[in-house]
Amino acid sequence: MAEPSQLSQYIESFVDSSRSPTQQAASLEAIASLLKNNQLTIETLVREMEGYLTTVDNIIRARGILLLGEVLVRLATKPLDDATIRSLIGFFTDRLADWRALRGALVGCLALMRRKSSGGMVSGSDAKAVAESYLQNLQVQSLGQYERKLSFELMECLLERYPNAVASLGDTLIYGICESVDGEKDPHCLMLTFHIIEVLSRLFPDPSDALAGFAHELFEILGCYFPIHFTHQKDEDMTIKRDDLARALMLAFSSTPLFEPYAIPLLLEKLSSSLPSAKLDSLRYLTDCTMKYGADRMAKHIEAIWSSLKEAIFTSLDSVLLFTPESLEGSDLPKNEIAAEALSLLQKHIVQNTKLFLDLIVGDEDISMIFNTISYYKNYHEIPLERKQRLNAVGRVFFTTAKASQVSCNRVFECFFSQLMDILGLSARNSSGQPYFDESILISKRCNHGALYLSIEILSACRDMIASSETILAATSHTEETWKHLLQSFSPALTMGFCSAFICSSEGTHDAATYIGVKGLLILATFPGGYSLISKTVFEKILVTFVSIINEEYSKRLSWKLALKALVEIGSFIERYHESEKESSYMDIVVEKILSLAFVGDFGIPFPLRLEALSDIGTSGRSYMLKVVQGLEEAIYANLYEVYVHGSTNSAEIVTHLLKCYSDKVIPWIRCEKGFEEVLLQFAINIWNQIESSMHFNASQTNKKGVLDVMMKAMKLAVANCSEEKQNIIVQKSYNILSSSISFPLEELLLQERFQIAQEVDNSSSRDEWVLSLFAAVTIAVHPQTHIPNTRSIVSLFMTTLLKGNVVAAQALGSMVNKLDLKSTSGQTSSDCTLEEAMDIILNLSLWIFDKNSSSSIQSKMISVHDTALNDLSNGVGSCTSLQIHAILGLAWIGKGLLMRGHEKVNDITMIFLQCLQSSGRAGISHQEKSISENNYKLDLHNSVMKTAADAFQILIGDCEQCLNREFHAIIRPLYKQRFFSAIMPVLQSLVMKLEPLSSTYFHFVQIIPMLLDGLSALSNDVVDKEVLYGLLLVMSGILMDKNGQEAVSDSAHTVVNCLVDLTRYPHMTLVRETAVQCLIAISGLSHARIYPMRTQVLQAVIKALDDPKRAVRREAVRCRQAWASIASRSLHF
Repeated sequence: MAEPSQLSQYIESFVDSSRSPTQQAASLEAIASLLKNNQLTIETLVREMEGYLTTVDNIIRARGILLLGEVLVRLATKPLDDATIRSLIGFFTDRLADWRALRGALVGCLALMRRKSSGGMVSGSDAKAVAESYLQNLQVQSLGQYERKLSFELMECLLERYPNAVASLGDTLIYGICESVDGEKDPHCLMLTFHIIEVLSRLFPDPSDALAGFAHELFEILGCYFPIHFTHQKDEDMTIKRDDLARALMLAFSSTPLFEPYAIPLLLEKLSSSLPSAKLDSLRYLTDCTMKYGADRMAKHIEAIWSSLKEAIFTSLDSVLLFTPESLEGSDLPKNEIAAEALSLLQKHIVQNTKLFLDLIVGDEDISMIFNTISYYKNYHEIPLERKQRLNAVGRVFFTTAKASQVSCNRVFECFFSQLMDILGLSARNSSGQPYFDESILISKRCNHGALYLSIEILSACRDMIASSETILAATSHTEETWKHLLQSFSPALTMGFCSAFICSSEGTHDAATYIGVKGLLILATFPGGYSLISKTVFEKILVTFVSIINEEYSKRLSWKLALKALVEIGSFIERYHESEKESSYMDIVVEKILSLAFVGDFGIPFPLRLEALSDIGTSGRSYMLKVVQGLEEAIYANLYEVYVHGSTNSAEIVTHLLKCYSDKVIPWIRCEKGFEEVLLQFAINIWNQIESSMHFNASQTNKKGVLDVMMKAMKLAVANCSEEKQNIIVQKSYNILSSSISFPLEELLLQERFQIAQEVDNSSSRDEWVLSLFAAVTIAVHPQTHIPNTRSIVSLFMTTLLKGNVVAAQALGSMVNKLDLKSTSGQTSSDCTLEEAMDIILNLSLWIFDKNSSSSIQSKMISVHDTALNDLSNGVGSCTSLQIHAILGLAWIGKGLLMRGHEKVNDITMIFLQCLQSSGRAGISHQEKSISENNYKLDLHNSVMKTAADAFQILIGDCEQCLNREFHAIIRPLYKQRFFSAIMPVLQSLVMKLEPLSSTYFHFVQIIPMLLDGLSALSNDVVDKEVLYGLLLVMSGILMDKNGQEAVSDSAHTVVNCLVDLTRYPHMTLVRETAVQCLIAISGLSHARIYPMRTQVLQAVIKALDDPKRAVRREAVRCRQAWASIASRSLHF
């Protein structure tokens, strides 16, 4: 048990208002801990607190009651017996009348009311007593914000957890709630009040209940808040968004049908508002109310709703139609939110009150006027802009109406579709199959863009309506399918009408006519199941039409894109609905024909367009993609043969396009699908088989580079998307070809001198270069667990090859050191190696690290690796600048692989680059460097070599698409860039201070400061860049601490101060705000004449920083205010 004296101390500490909040919180937690651990009972605590709970001292009594309430909050899961709960709830119920101790009473009531049955909860009778005391004693709107919030939470809890108990209070409850919520303005409290009214409406669902008499009064309280206007003026309100309040109010609006006489007129009135947000909220509220009020109550508002919806749709939609390939995909809701919400609401009303709403649409004068317009203007581009907008709106209304249900679809076809057929000059008689009509007359009549557009919208809605399984099942009912009968009657003539859109299009109307023709044919070709409107012959004719556009009209970019998109959509439709009969036609007419374009060399269509068509057609279905992949690979192998054997330039260009298509389109699609891994395996193996069989290699120098690059990319992507098992097969195949094809045996690499190896690499054949580069591509792409045979020799081979300038070999070597095991595994052979052994090979071979005469002791201890390496880079490798550059680039990729996995040997490589950047290479000789200087090593690096060393840091820290990334399974340690930056910056700063003469530092600062300011300004807008922003700010801080830097800053003090003042308010990182204030302190030491004009601006910013939530920032702000305030006293001495 707790000692009474100790418990008294805890109670006194909390009750004493002079104690700090930290002490009070600690005492509260201590008491709660004693109760949780059964070291103290509630009864003992109450007896100990009796004096505090009943004292006449208002402050002490309020603190005591609050302590008891807060303790109960922390005991929410601790079981309490019924007697204890009844006693406590009775006490807090009585205390609701004590307005001076109200907060504690509310907290205590809430804690008890929220308890679950498993731990003991308040009874219904006690809950009713709480509600009665609440309604009798609380004047909620006279309370402070926090007490009002607690009061609303208590009422919400009563309504949700004890509905039967409080419902018996009837009118008293409703009147009390009305009085409590009326006039509330706080966002947090409003969220609660809206929910209280929603729950209250559910409590009295019957229209004859007590709520009916208060419906008007309640809605008057709610209605004044619509539409929500909320600007987040206070920081504490940031957790409540406008959308949260709007949704809560909407649920309150729709909570009971009793609000219908008041809500619907208000919403319709606000729908005519000029504020987009008010329009949008009105539509959303109307949608929710429509579904919850019911058809009978909404019927009286149908005419007003249709009038308002029509106005919203007609004025919100785009003025012109978009004739783009993307819009062929379907008639989804428009991007304009108001139009989309209005159309969605229209559909719900049509479903709810079908006959009433359809009567209004059919008899609408504005729709009749559009029919007159399209009868007068046959060409879309002749229609006035305002009429185009209305035409677009009517099309969307037709689509929404026809899609709503079969009944509405039948009505649209009966009333509007027949009129459109008359405008187009089509009749059921002509379209009944009789072949004896004059097509030339029909073509001229059918070319009416407006009528064709509206027909397309109706057809599209009809197709979408029957596309869902539910609607297809409903189609078997006894409902007469008027739309189906009419469509089947007119479909042959409609097909001709859409085809004629191509024929009668002119230069000025080409886009509209082509789009309408393509989309119409697309819709006719994609009616699912037994609803197909066209015969197999007509379907195939549509496919032939689109394919002919692909082959012949490639110069008309829009037509070509539209036809291709239509073919893709048809293919996707066939795949989705398993249309086997149509699939065979599609395969023969579309896939085979488009596939032949990859083999025809002298065809007119540009080759990139052929491949675009081929890849897009393939993505429309798995069976099509298999066929496309098969054809592409055949074309690739055939053209590669011409490149290998005859050195064909034309074939090289073709295969370059083919491989790019394979990499950019086919492999990404395969990555997203399942079951295609074998395709990638066979592709890689076939590439290697073809190289293996091509012993006479005549690839010309002019084309081999481009072909080899795209081959390596395709090989990397294919290997990367294979499993480890498949990768092992590819690696073994490629290694076998490499070991049998290279100009010198791999086993002898470790025994040869480096210059002999480099010479043999120079003498290698063109075929060997291809083999080696492709093997390097495979190495880059494999998983870390994939086994690479004879690793020691492969490492040596890549090292020798990169001296010739083979970048992919350097990248492969970097990938290898990134993925090699740190320790030996049970399956390793003597030719395999770990990472440490590989690095020993790299260092001991002395290709660029050690001179061949270097002592073994230096090699074994790796002491002063970077110093020895630098001398050898200048002397051992030779004076050839290109070899030195290649060596540094190779080191950069090796270092990148080590850096990404977090290996410490990257430090040695980094030090080599740093010393290369020194003009003499001997600045600041250390003790370890003396042995080198004693041997009279003289460094004389060319400027281009030093520049390459500088560029090596970009390789180390930059991202690379060709290798060492997640796509190619690199090992990446989290935050490796940040760690490297933190480690290297002190070294770089030290190096700059050693190398840079003080006389020139000022001019460098003058050049750097504008770039720093631009970077700080640009990066301050995004939280993602906060680390980089902080790094730049540290550089600025360093400049301000330097004497020459201060002189440079003086010239642009006003700009620097403006930037730093903005950063004192940076919300995403405390260190940025703190450092910005510190920089302002440093600026206060500049010339008085320079900084005095900015004094007021800085002091205003610092005053705001004094209220920063972080103590470190506030502390620096105090120092800054003192520093800048003293400037005024300095001015008195002038």
